[in-house]
Amino acid sequence: MLPAFASRVFLTKPEMNLTLYPLAGLPLVSPGDDLAELIATTLTQNGLTLQAGDVLVIAQKIVSKAEGRLVNLTTVEPSEAALDYARITSKDPRLVELILSESREVVRARKNLLIVEHRLGFISANAGIDHSNVSGPWGEAEDWVLLLPENPDESARGIREKLEQWFGCKLGVLIIDSHGRAWRLGTIGMTIGLSGLPGLVDLRGEPDLFDYRLRVTQVAASDELAAGASLVMGQAHEGLPVVLARGFPYPLREATLAELIRQKDQDLFR
Repeated sequence: MLPAFASRVFLTKPEMNLTLYPLAGLPLVSPGDDLAELIATTLTQNGLTLQAGDVLVIAQKIVSKAEGRLVNLTTVEPSEAALDYARITSKDPRLVELILSESREVVRARKNLLIVEHRLGFISANAGIDHSNVSGPWGEAEDWVLLLPENPDESARGIREKLEQWFGCKLGVLIIDSHGRAWRLGTIGMTIGLSGLPGLVDLRGEPDLFDYRLRVTQVAASDELAAGASLVMGQAHEGLPVVLARGFPYPLREATLAELIRQKDQDLFR
């Protein structure tokens, strides 16, 4: 039996064109900002409008900033557990305290590295807590860090609903972050929240070119889009945290991050 959340789609179009439009000119985001309104305004400034089936891919950082997920390390009191892991990793114990508070468990720890299972279910370094391109309303810039959104699926849903009302069409919204991978070097854009588009597309039972029925193929469609959009956004000072994706090759539907997370009892490596 197929998972209830899995899309059953076989693509028969002879040509597909996925176009990624990075939105230039989005202002710096501050706590309390309405991201949907900022995105709508920036689309207009870029000479773009939204069409049915479009997907907005949004960097986690501006969602977290808008939701006030900034923390000043001077306000953090490390626990004994944080002090222990700080000695192992040589990390700031205040940062370690935040990492632990955002996590279900520590997966691996060694010098300069702390890998955890985030409370949202995925495995990541430092629970996704970010120190780059972050500053706060007071104190030194190096004391400020940024946590992931409290509920990225809900964040995506809220932005999507406002933009659908604004533009009068059905859309998808994808929130992404840069993650490393256990057996490969470098980071890649990955889904941490989504609304209105599939995370996973199930092609089991569909024929290939030679009419062989696929048996195991499930496509992490939102992660594939996340990777492409991340490539366009850049990782440093580009200032392009929102990408309009047009031509996403799967039908839009309701989804959550949960469908992309491998259950622990199926994890052969922990």
